[in-house]
Amino acid sequence: MRKMNSNLLTIIVSGPSGVGKSTLLSFLPKEEFYFSISHTTRPPRHNEKDGEDYYFVEEKTFLEMIERGDFLEWVKVHSYYYGTSKGEITKANTLGKHLVFDVEVIGAGKLKSYFGEKAVTIFIAPPDFETLKKRLISRGTESEEKIKERLERARFELSFAGFYDYVVINDDLERAKERLFSIIKAELCKPSKVFAKLKDLF
Repeated sequence: MRKMNSNLLTIIVSGPSGVGKSTLLSFLPKEEFYFSISHTTRPPRHNEKDGEDYYFVEEKTFLEMIERGDFLEWVKVHSYYYGTSKGEITKANTLGKHLVFDVEVIGAGKLKSYFGEKAVTIFIAPPDFETLKKRLISRGTESEEKIKERLERARFELSFAGFYDYVVINDDLERAKERLFSIIKAELCKPSKVFAKLKDLF
């Protein structure tokens, strides 16, 4: 399997449902970043498109992919399966773009084990639990029971924040965006990322 180009970033982002991960990541320029698309057995929401937000597949198909070893990581959350295909690495390399994963904490751990120190892990956290609850309710996409499940999962996921390289608190969207961009700019300035360009100067 092809590894990521050493000059490109591999970014693993996690955070509770409703914390604003997708909104923050949408600010990253698509010309430079490839956003890994996960497979899921969850039915699409009204504004989601197959092949853009997720690859929506039947459970039978997902389980067959597990058997074939198609996934870098996979997990079952809220009664649905989610997984990251190995093919996403090849797509990012072919396009010459930084690879961004938006995954929950268990998947993030598996990806970190796979990529090792080459991966940058970022946890997006809410300013407080009440704010997260209000954001989930305001989406209006799920039942009260599902919201309760997501809040219980959020407590679990927040307990993993300390294991990430960086934590961005999304208390204000513009501030959170600046923090995210600052992390990426700093990572791009590390010697391992610029050495190939520097050696041409000597």
